[in-house]
Amino acid sequence: MTNEKMIVHGRPISRGVASGPVLLTKDPISFLGNVDPKTGNVIDPAHELYGKCIKDAVLVFPAGKGSTVGSYVIYQLKKNNVAPAAIINLDCEPIVAVGAIISEIPLIDQLEKNPYDLLTDGDVVVVNSADGFIEISK
Repeated sequence: MTNEKMIVHGRPISRGVASGPVLLTKDPISFLGNVDPKTGNVIDPAHELYGKCIKDAVLVFPAGKGSTVGSYVIYQLKKNNVAPAAIINLDCEPIVAVGAIISEIPLIDQLEKNPYDLLTDGDVVVVNSADGFIEISK
């Protein structure tokens, strides 16, 4: 850790500020079927994050997929205190956007730099979607 900080701007979707360790996947996430809303664990054996918990993480994934019920699953995660602290997408779609908004989970997408080139699991990131940027500490 060199205490360097990098600011990367993006499009705010669900406004707020949160921080946490990065949990990164290149697999899209269907919250209905991929994630247990009671535990926050990824339960789909075919998913890259299988067996990992998304609780309190800055969850980085390309986009959501699947049923519109996924929005409600994100809300259940929040109510069960096992939701991610924040979400970063390459290009957010309505299911994840609605879930994040109703759950008050900061979400940002369309970063000016590819997050997969900047982030690794465990990096500490602040998502400030109120002002449209992330802050990466290395």
